[in-house]
Amino acid sequence: MELKSPPRWQRLALLAGWLLSVSALAATERAGVDRQGNAHIPAFTVPYSSYASPQARQMFQRVLEQGRHAPPLAGPIADSRSYYDRINSDRAERMRRLYPVRIGNRRIGGVPTQVIMPARGIAARQRKRVLINLHGGAFLWGAGSGGLVESIPIASLGGIEVVSVDYRQGPEHVFPAASEDVAAVYRALLKQYPARNIGIYGCSAGGVLTGEAVAWIIARKLPVPGAIGTFCGSVTDMGGDSTYMAPALNGDPLTAKPLKLADLPYFRQAKVGDPLAFPANSPALLAKFPPTLLITGTRDFTLSSVIQSQRLLSAAGVDAELHVWDGMWHSFFSDPELPESREAYRVIVRFFDRKLGR
Repeated sequence: MELKSPPRWQRLALLAGWLLSVSALAATERAGVDRQGNAHIPAFTVPYSSYASPQARQMFQRVLEQGRHAPPLAGPIADSRSYYDRINSDRAERMRRLYPVRIGNRRIGGVPTQVIMPARGIAARQRKRVLINLHGGAFLWGAGSGGLVESIPIASLGGIEVVSVDYRQGPEHVFPAASEDVAAVYRALLKQYPARNIGIYGCSAGGVLTGEAVAWIIARKLPVPGAIGTFCGSVTDMGGDSTYMAPALNGDPLTAKPLKLADLPYFRQAKVGDPLAFPANSPALLAKFPPTLLITGTRDFTLSSVIQSQRLLSAAGVDAELHVWDGMWHSFFSDPELPESREAYRVIVRFFDRKLGR
């Protein structure tokens, strides 16, 4: 049987397709992507997000300056605590001018806490509800002023009582000390409020601790809270693209070994596979989580882990709601003047208002 060659137009089409394929392959090779998908990226300029507000662009420079002067993580803990307390105290004062509150200190369940109340009083719909805040700070700093930064706008806008927990931190204490403290406060509040009317939330280390505390609560067979918020940190360890890309976008030195939670002093005795430390290790545990709000930004080094946490929670059947702000950095809503911060506060308040019991 005689084989006929394809018509000329088909030969031209095949040639064009082949040339496009070669061109695409050459472009990929020039970009430095190997067969494993590892990208070797030459120096280039990434403009600041066109979607971010002018206020965010200006504040970003201030945040970069703060980062350049921060004490090293491995340095004396007193230096880090003093440095971040000055920053957070300034933020808290700026917040109080925008969001009037009353602040008191109280021991709840034997644990020191700050109780933040809206200056105009508790809203009628919130009288049988309470929020627990878990401050950030790498499980090393953030007690006091850091909790106020995360609590003041939520208490004021939401018309709700917020209890910020001064949980035990490293290097003096190790896992599960913080989870035990949160559970003690939660157990005490259960005497006043139904579990469905209690919310827990935190940012950065506080977002991680929120997931750990819920895991601890479940393991202790306590009723789960009505809803939680894990911001700029969630139920997985840090990993993914953002641990490499965010430092570059934030002007930090690049590293071949990004920081892991297990590298922090607080976790030095924790096992990497322990679901009470890293709840993502147990889909069965995640399936028992309450509705969860997740917040991050595209310049946050925890972006990938927060996205992965939302994915795992959703796969486990949890109502997991993710919000990402373009151009925003780690814990961006700690600065109250940004339009993006005001949006984040509204998202948090509305989420708990929808999800908590009445």
